[in-house]
Amino acid sequence: MNIRPFLLVAIVIVTSLAGCTSTYEFKPQTSESLVLRSLQTIKSIKNGEKFKNFKDMLSDAAGCAIFPALYKAGFFVGAEGGNGVIIARDRQGNWGYPAFYTLASASWGLQFGAQKAGVVLIIRNRGAIESILQNQGKFGADVSFAVGPVGTGLEGAITTNLAADIIAFSDVKGLFAGMSLEGAGIIRRNDLNLEYYGKEVTPSSILLEHAHQNVQADPLRTSLIIQ
Repeated sequence: MNIRPFLLVAIVIVTSLAGCTSTYEFKPQTSESLVLRSLQTIKSIKNGEKFKNFKDMLSDAAGCAIFPALYKAGFFVGAEGGNGVIIARDRQGNWGYPAFYTLASASWGLQFGAQKAGVVLIIRNRGAIESILQNQGKFGADVSFAVGPVGTGLEGAITTNLAADIIAFSDVKGLFAGMSLEGAGIIRRNDLNLEYYGKEVTPSSILLEHAHQNVQADPLRTSLIIQ
């Protein structure tokens, strides 16, 4: 299967100005805790009135990437990023199990104070998943993207390009003045995959071959089902 050399990503950003502080505490994350936090992020966005189009997008998705907490702090400084998971459907349309990744070195534009964002990337086709697996999905190099409307209560089209391979939903907490994924890389976390599955596994064997399971992720998989 030929993989498109460039993915087109549309960014849908909904801001929530709440509880801004000067710093956030970074704590070591276990793979299981990251899966639990990913579940919370999905529930928050899935049930949020601001994200009216999320369920429709998710119901047709080939996969999704969930980053419960992307952090950025300081003035005019790029984001440090955060850890998350990618989950893909199998050929029968069933959601598989998570592969662990880090979204790193994102540029968030003009920023005052600290910021924390939960982000879900709706991956709309299998080719986009394969491109991430092969290229580690560097935005701005391996991935080009278009920015959609910003704000709440969107009733019409949510993006300037409805044919985008990836659409991102972000619930931002803290002061916010623009968001960009320019230069960000989705980097595989072999250490977390090893911890979670108890053996050495590859992202491809998780996301494409669906060769590994961990029942701890079943609630997260269930939360992705749209009825």
